[in-house]
Amino acid sequence: MSTTTGKKVIRVLVAKPGLDGHDQGAKVIAYGLKDEGFEVIYTGLRRTPEEIANAAVDEDVDVIGLSILSGAHLSIVRRLMALLKEKGVAEKMVLVGGIIPAEDIPKLKEMGVAEVFVSGTYISQVAEFIRSRVGDS
Repeated sequence: MSTTTGKKVIRVLVAKPGLDGHDQGAKVIAYGLKDEGFEVIYTGLRRTPEEIANAAVDEDVDVIGLSILSGAHLSIVRRLMALLKEKGVAEKMVLVGGIIPAEDIPKLKEMGVAEVFVSGTYISQVAEFIRSRVGDS
């Protein structure tokens, strides 16, 4: 909770899973959400689903945002969601962004992803979605 406003500060973990080494988009999202008033933890490149799940628990985040460009989004998300369930934190909001084929978006949502943000989405749209689901930041 913020000591100056009395509002809960929403904590967001931004993760870059898999072998893809392009993290510019993840960094833009991380800095943009920070500018929007969120507390952001960025995991860095090439994180495994296990590392992401552990960081989400350790950092007690409200939201997990995955930036995926590699095409491995279905297997990564499937594994992450299983790990979150195993750890008893399946209620954490998971968002996916990056290059995601339209036909895979319903599959990701069936796995429990709250929303998929494709390239070109404004940071303000992501922030508003998070606030509408988690509360004000």
